[in-house]
Amino acid sequence: MNEAIQRRVQAVVALKLLEVIRDRDLPGEFLEDEDPAQTIPRRFGLSDVVERQIRTFRDDARRGVRILDREVADLFRFVIRRPDSDKVFHEVGRLLAAESRPGRWPRALPMRARFTLARTRTRKRLRKLFGRPMGAFVPGVFVLEGRSLFFTDADPGGDACHLISGLCEQVLAQTVGGTPAVAHTLCESAGDELCRWEGTLDAPPATAVDAPADERSRTIAGEGSGVDDEPERAMNGGWGEARIPPPAGG
Repeated sequence: MNEAIQRRVQAVVALKLLEVIRDRDLPGEFLEDEDPAQTIPRRFGLSDVVERQIRTFRDDARRGVRILDREVADLFRFVIRRPDSDKVFHEVGRLLAAESRPGRWPRALPMRARFTLARTRTRKRLRKLFGRPMGAFVPGVFVLEGRSLFFTDADPGGDACHLISGLCEQVLAQTVGGTPAVAHTLCESAGDELCRWEGTLDAPPATAVDAPADERSRTIAGEGSGVDDEPERAMNGGWGEARIPPPAGG
């Protein structure tokens, strides 16, 4: 395959991965008997090599450069060696969503319309970042499913799936409000047929005054919301499908 065709992932993905692990590894303070000349080179967050790579990716991101899939896969494999890899990926996902700021106007929409907008923004943001569809939403207020994800190949343990969880949470926070949480309820890496992310609100938005309280609670829970009565159109040729067909004979 032509190498240029594989340049699909925005450089900002690699940039945020390196920035997050650098910031998490930066020491809060030096110990009294610590010799910085000896310890600084061993701290990832203060590595000159890492800082140079961050500057390169920052310039690439500014110019809209896309990088090779294998470059991102290599970074994922590097991150999953860390004991906090799930937290790193989750934070990166939230930062990647925060790059796109929707403003406050969605809060004026009815709750049902906010969830519809959140699904649309999530799908578009993922496609823009990774250069292809990343699964699709299925019936439910906020249920994203995908199969044969790039993350599965790069991370057999499934920690990288937290990147999508973080991104979805941030989009929901920006668009719907309240206190959103996204659970990764199914994972191919764990032997499931597909990956699934389900979004909920731990608390309704304080500004949600577009419907009576009992109606808003039903909408948040997905009852009688009227959204996603039909699955979205299948998005083939990427990292996932909109409708996952049942197993043969099922």
